Amino acid sequence: MAQNCIGGALSPSKTLTPKCIPINHPNPSSLSSSSLRKLILTKSKKCLPLSVCISASMSSSQQHQPPLSLEALKTGEHRNKVLNSIQSSLNNCLSETHLDLTVPGLKSKTRGKVRDIYDEGNYLVLVTTDRQSAFDRVLASIPFKGLVLNETSLWWFNKTQHIVPNAVVSAPDKNVTIAKKCSVFPVEFVVRGYVTGSTDTSLWTVYKKGVRNYCGNVLPDGMVKNQKLPENILTPTTKAADHDVPVTPDEIIQRGLMSRADYEEASKRALQLFEYGQRVAMKHGLILVDTKYEFGKAPDGTVLLVDEVHTPDSSRYWIGHSYQERFWNGLEPENVDKEFLRLWFNDHCNPYEDEVLPDAPEELVSELAWRYIFLFETITNSSFEIPTTKEPIHDRITQNVSQALKSLL
Repeated sequence: MAQNCIGGALSPSKTLTPKCIPINHPNPSSLSSSSLRKLILTKSKKCLPLSVCISASMSSSQQHQPPLSLEALKTGEHRNKVLNSIQSSLNNCLSETHLDLTVPGLKSKTRGKVRDIYDEGNYLVLVTTDRQSAFDRVLASIPFKGLVLNETSLWWFNKTQHIVPNAVVSAPDKNVTIAKKCSVFPVEFVVRGYVTGSTDTSLWTVYKKGVRNYCGNVLPDGMVKNQKLPENILTPTTKAADHDVPVTPDEIIQRGLMSRADYEEASKRALQLFEYGQRVAMKHGLILVDTKYEFGKAPDGTVLLVDEVHTPDSSRYWIGHSYQERFWNGLEPENVDKEFLRLWFNDHCNPYEDEVLPDAPEELVSELAWRYIFLFETITNSSFEIPTTKEPIHDRITQNVSQALKSLL
């Protein structure tokens, strides 16, 4: 069944062996990396899941740095200043664009959940709006979100060129990326490091229903929500009429969505990107929990990374130093992404079936905008520039894109 990704794969289903360390060790998180490796067992019944290992390694790698805390998200002069700017911009979000009517040469528009994509002929113009998407629908508009997502992706695109080439040509505006045209594969490469999530396709949702073979990955019994997987796994999805559907690698090949060679190349790069992203996040006190990548094929056959990379829209991030303690106390991890907004809608409606959804409270919208900015600043170790001009956003984008396209002719 495609819904559960049950079935064969390009190679036999990979069985994930739960790794753990003895539960009677007085302080597992104090162990060095080498000691942890010596203590890892695979069949002990009295053991501690590997979820503690990431906390231990983070403690070691950050021993000379103050631990990142959710308090940094909740207090401080910088937060208050940014929140004031956010709240004054609640009614000035970029929810829709119409560059096909204002920029000469743009031939057509494709409206995605968050991005508006325009075809120039030789290039694509991708405008990242402030629309907030979850549950396969738009929930709200978040001030500065488009700016944050576009700049976050550009930072990661630049940092990951050693892993895979990307389609970026230029960024003429803080909301805009001009990209090479390529044939985008109709598959999203979802990489996961933890059993978590609240949507229909999240790993925890399907796991608690009893699914143990998910997209070619055989999952061990006895795992609990938010536990670290024995190793990162790939759970690809493809687009149905209005939602994402998990698929096995074999189904991708059999349906002609990708060739075997292209799938193997893209899946390899996806896992490498995720591992690199986890290392970078860990250096800044964060856990990159899961994410999704999209790839395309250039006319010369090169597989390119497209769309976005490690943004708070496409990824789940947790605060690292508090993860272990909260996990063992049965508490949700401290998150720096849109999960809290997902949970609010889950508590107040059926976001998949209700025709009309309640409006997200302004305080939640403002908090999400701040978290996106906080994450950008934490990962990139730079300050996010709040726009100060009163110029209408759409007018600014029109002018910048028009000038950029002229220079490309």
